[in-house]
Amino acid sequence: MAKEYSRTQRIGDQMQRELAQLIRREVKDPRVGLVTITAVDVSRDVGHAKVFITVMGEDSAEDIKQSLKVLNSAAGFLRMQLGKEMKLRSVPQLHFHYDESVTRGAHLSALIERAVAEDSQHKSDDTPLDTKE
Repeated sequence: MAKEYSRTQRIGDQMQRELAQLIRREVKDPRVGLVTITAVDVSRDVGHAKVFITVMGEDSAEDIKQSLKVLNSAAGFLRMQLGKEMKLRSVPQLHFHYDESVTRGAHLSALIERAVAEDSQHKSDDTPLDTKE
């Protein structure tokens, strides 16, 4: 039996696709880096949508903060454009948030790799010499 796929999830998925194109095409502010939309979480009443983004190539908190500021200020324009693209009676208000899961995942992956390398180093140091008594 197929898993239930709610209306808000379908709206969020379509908004994610449309917003990715709109940001790339319409937002010309140089302060916005290469933005990737990782998820859109739409409220049950379809009044608000949290748009989670990552900024490629930008590691400093100031650059990320600047991109979020520009996107949140352009939220009304993007909402109007979404209304033209999507067949919805009312388009949710957009709230942009930084998605830390990608950077957190990369950090945890680096920690795991370092732990594995240290573990293999300790194993090679602990191998006993072949001695006969």
